[in-house]
Amino acid sequence: MTEVVQRVEDTIGAARPLTDRHPDPRDTLVDAAVRYAEERHWDVLAGSWLEDDPGGRVLCSCASAACPTPGAHPTRPDWATHASGSAPAVRRMWTKQPRSSVLLPTGRTFDAIDVPEVAGCLALARMERMDLPLGPVLCTPDRRLVFLVLPGAAVKVPDLLRKLGWTPGSLDLLVRGEGEWVAAPPTRTGRGSVQWARRPTALNRWLPDVEELLSPLAYACGRELAAARGR
Repeated sequence: MTEVVQRVEDTIGAARPLTDRHPDPRDTLVDAAVRYAEERHWDVLAGSWLEDDPGGRVLCSCASAACPTPGAHPTRPDWATHASGSAPAVRRMWTKQPRSSVLLPTGRTFDAIDVPEVAGCLALARMERMDLPLGPVLCTPDRRLVFLVLPGAAVKVPDLLRKLGWTPGSLDLLVRGEGEWVAAPPTRTGRGSVQWARRPTALNRWLPDVEELLSPLAYACGRELAAARGR
């Protein structure tokens, strides 16, 4: 996964960090969470975390052996009302449980477009050649790239895909909007750690609209679909 992130960053060029202090991989979860709230004005939520059981397995704090997102999901049904963009409030969340994952609700200051890693890397290279505006991009341990875009993408994408000649649902392209979330670095899940393929910087503070990115993303996902069918 680290090699993939490095290849992507080499392709698009390393951007200057949002502040003079580079994000340090040794930062605690609360350090990162507070930075997202203070520097990006993103709402943040403390989520579940990983626990070691006596048998040596790593389990989600929710205690479900069948948890679909171990160590990276909200811990209560009314989670949306507890997310906050206030740095003091964020600090208080992690005071209760320092190992909590860092979750960012979507549908507020951003939506998220989630695609397979191979398609995402292809799309990133294509976007760079086209000089398209890009926001931060997440790299997940289940081999996905997640592009942050302006809110409202969840409503727009089905019609935009139809205009591009695709039936909604035919591509492995997911949109996360209101009522959903993404896990942010340095969250560690049951499958590995979440990382930035493109870090939040002063240069990408203003997010692109999904209309600007969907064509190369759909093209890349289409190529990946055709390749899978040919295997």
